[in-house]
Amino acid sequence: MRPPICAICGKRGTGLDDKITLVSFAMRKGDKKFAKKLENPGFVGHPPWKEWFCEKHYEEAQKLSDLTINKAMEKLREKNNK
Repeated sequence: MRPPICAICGKRGTGLDDKITLVSFAMRKGDKKFAKKLENPGFVGHPPWKEWFCEKHYEEAQKLSDLTINKAMEKLREKNNK
């Protein structure tokens, strides 16, 4: 799992009080294969359909969670000029 850093603004989670939250987006075909691998004991990695967002960007990202991460991130970057 990657550390909690907002995918939009780069804000880092530095402690338990930080509001950096993971959002799950709709899985793509390859994501489903990765999810199966996560079931194996000892397998580690960041789920490619999930991303971290700070308190400022979380709600906006959550509203797009029915999209794949590619489509959602494109919309979020357009809206936030990133």
